[in-house]
Amino acid sequence: LSPFLCPSASPVRSSGPCEVVEIRRYALRPGQRETLIELFDREFVETQEAVGMCILGQFRDLDDPDSFVWMRGFANMGTRKGALESFYRGPVWKQHAQAANATMIDSDNVLLLRPVAGLEHDPARRAAPGGTPDPPGVVAITIWPLEHPTAAEVPALFQQLLEPALRDAGVTVLATYTTEHSENTFPALPIRENENVFIWMSLFEDEADHGRHVRDLERSSVWRGASRVLARYLAESEEILRLCPTARSAIHA
Repeated sequence: LSPFLCPSASPVRSSGPCEVVEIRRYALRPGQRETLIELFDREFVETQEAVGMCILGQFRDLDDPDSFVWMRGFANMGTRKGALESFYRGPVWKQHAQAANATMIDSDNVLLLRPVAGLEHDPARRAAPGGTPDPPGVVAITIWPLEHPTAAEVPALFQQLLEPALRDAGVTVLATYTTEHSENTFPALPIRENENVFIWMSLFEDEADHGRHVRDLERSSVWRGASRVLARYLAESEEILRLCPTARSAIHA
């Protein structure tokens, strides 16, 4: 298992928790990512929050130039249904849907999650619209696809085995999530169903900072031993996202 860790970051603060979170990964047409980011950061942040969503962060995938990743949260599943109905049937999406959809090949790679120790919404960390340089930082999201019979054991094992190894190395996990198994009550936006995942997030100053901490942990016998234990619960290989925040992401270094 790969060590994606945060040496100094604290969880994003908020006026309230997000008990349901989506990680949305869009496969885009070649060369269209900057077009979508400009449109999203200008038109789709405050307007979604106005109907009850929390836009947690927006990112470029460092390893895929045609991938856009973003996270949004909701107070609960009931709030999610109402907020999605309000936005996607409302005037803002009606006005900009054609332009947004024109950048995309696929928008159905979506994980619906609930927090173990989740991010909280902090719009004060988000830059104002227009002309803002991209903030620093690399966000690492590690996705573990889990075997169904034992998936419920993994969050506790992560806390018991891996987090002490991380603390010993002076690093901190930013957030952890597991699959939310509630019915998708807004089927117009599909999600990845019939899966179990455990996700952990971390934040680094830059790619070099991330690489240094990965190498340090790979040399740790405590880390390697704990990773071997957790690896037995994986249904397939882990998936790792290395992400850079856009200009208006609330998650950044």
